[in-house]
Amino acid sequence: MVTEDSGLLGPAQVRALASRLGVRPTKQWGQNFVIDANTVRKIVRSAGVGPDDVVLEVGPGLGSLTLALLPEVSAVTALEIDPTLAGQLPHTVAEVAPALADRLTVLHTDALAVREVPDPQPTALVANLPYNVSVPVVLHLLEVLPGLDRVLVMVQLEVAERLAAAPGSKAYGVPSVKASWYADVRLAGRVGRTVFWPAPNVDSGLVSMVRRPPPPTPASREEVFAVVDAAFAQRRKTLRAALAGWAGSAAEAERVLRAAGVDPQARGERLDVTQFAAVAAARGR
Repeated sequence: MVTEDSGLLGPAQVRALASRLGVRPTKQWGQNFVIDANTVRKIVRSAGVGPDDVVLEVGPGLGSLTLALLPEVSAVTALEIDPTLAGQLPHTVAEVAPALADRLTVLHTDALAVREVPDPQPTALVANLPYNVSVPVVLHLLEVLPGLDRVLVMVQLEVAERLAAAPGSKAYGVPSVKASWYADVRLAGRVGRTVFWPAPNVDSGLVSMVRRPPPPTPASREEVFAVVDAAFAQRRKTLRAALAGWAGSAAEAERVLRAAGVDPQARGERLDVTQFAAVAAARGR
């Protein structure tokens, strides 16, 4: 395989490799392959990873981002659901960057089914995520892999804005609150659609997450997330009404909200994760 001078895959190389494998990007797995070397460099740079990091990559596809990560970090563990792509990736790396091949581990698996990964344990998640599962994948991996200190993912721009949204903003919702349980989240950049093959019909965004401790609360994560889900299931309603089913009645919801120091007439979009945690904890009081 002839590659760019940089050792990264360009548009011609991506298409040629896909053709050789008989691979056609599928909507089922949300496949849009990055064909622009500058974009993968930007992702790696924005991730801030270095020689001490072990990176978890989800959906490596044909290896565009993988090849940009390997020279910068100590190891990459790639999770790939497509059996053809999972089987090919080690060969691509061995051909393009043979000196780095021993840094790569490829697991043919669904990221949403992962409960653990082999050592060395990852310190960062860096990925061009399939649009259709991006939020569930990020939240799941933050839950099951506590060693993930940083996340830099490329997702649909609208999803990126939701993940990074602050309370009170139009984009603020369930993904915003749940992501903030784990980390400080910010929008780290925008990416146009022309850097992908096939080109999606929407732009993408880079989301940066830096893990921090969850809010101090006697309530469990599951209990807090149950409040969040209930609050946004009927986001136009006041919290007194939206949480009536969760609490057992509107009157009980009001009691719990007042015990948590939250206005029962407020809506869920006004609360931050600490306030949702306070509501969950107040239910048992």
